[in-house]
Amino acid sequence: MTGWQWADVDVAVPRPEVRLPGVAMAGFRQQIGGNVRIEMIAHPSVTLFLDLSEGGGIVRETSGTSRRGSFVAGLLPGVLRTGGRAGECLQIRLSPAVATAVLGVSADLTGAVATLEEVWGRDAERTEERLRAAPTWDERFTIATDLLARRLAETPPRIEPEVARVWHRTLAAGGRVRVDGLAEEVGWSRQRLWSRFRAQLGLTPKRAAGLIRFDHAAHLLAAGHPAVIVAALSGYADQSHLHREARTITGLTPATLATAPWLAIDEVAWPAPPQA
Repeated sequence: MTGWQWADVDVAVPRPEVRLPGVAMAGFRQQIGGNVRIEMIAHPSVTLFLDLSEGGGIVRETSGTSRRGSFVAGLLPGVLRTGGRAGECLQIRLSPAVATAVLGVSADLTGAVATLEEVWGRDAERTEERLRAAPTWDERFTIATDLLARRLAETPPRIEPEVARVWHRTLAAGGRVRVDGLAEEVGWSRQRLWSRFRAQLGLTPKRAAGLIRFDHAAHLLAAGHPAVIVAALSGYADQSHLHREARTITGLTPATLATAPWLAIDEVAWPAPPQA
C-alpha cells in the first residue's frame, strides 16, 4: 500500500502486484468528525463506493433525495454529490468492459446510481463485513482484488476485439477521435460500431469520447493550466466550447473546476482511468 494525506483525508492505494487490468482502487479515511461534502464529476468508469464506517457514514444525493450506505454509480452523467461523517470508504473504479462482467448487470446501469445490494445481492453485505473487519488497507485491497478476480473468472468480459480496440484507441487519444475514422480502422460501418459498442460497453462511442475528453480537460484545469490552453490540448473548438461542455456536464465553470478539491485527490488516487 502507498498512502498520502490531503487536508483531513488520508488516501491509500494498492501496490502494483495486487492490481487487476481494468480495475483501480483507492481507500479514503476522513480524520475529523462532522459532515463533509464531496462532489465527483463524470468520468469513464463505473464506481463502487463501499462504506466501511460503522453505521453507514456515506450519504449520497440523487434526484433530490438522500440515501445512506454503499452504492454503485454507473458512468456518472454529471456531478455526484456525496458526503457523510468521519469514517472509511473503499472506492473501486471499473472500466465499462470489466463492469458488465463483475457486476453481473446489463448496460442499463449507465448513468444510474444503485445500492450495492441491488447490484450484488446477498454478496454485498458479506463483502462489506469482510472489508470492514480487515485491519489494514493492504488486506482490504487483497480481499477486493480476490473477489473481483473470481467474478471475472466466472464471467469474463465478452467484448469483441473491434470494440476493445476502439475503446483503447479512444482512451489513448484522450477522447480526441472521430467515430467514423475508428469504424473504418476496424473495418466496420459507423452504424455497426455504434450498435456493438453500446451493447457491449453501455454507452455510444461518441459519449465515451466525450467523457474521456472532459475527464482529461478537468484534470488539466486542476493542474493549473489556463482554460484556453486546456481547450486546445483537449480537442475543444475554443475556450467557449470547453465552458459550455463544463456547464452542460457538471453545472460548473472551468474556473470552478480548476479549484475543485476532489480533483486534487484524484491525482494520487486515480492517476489514470482503468484501461481494460
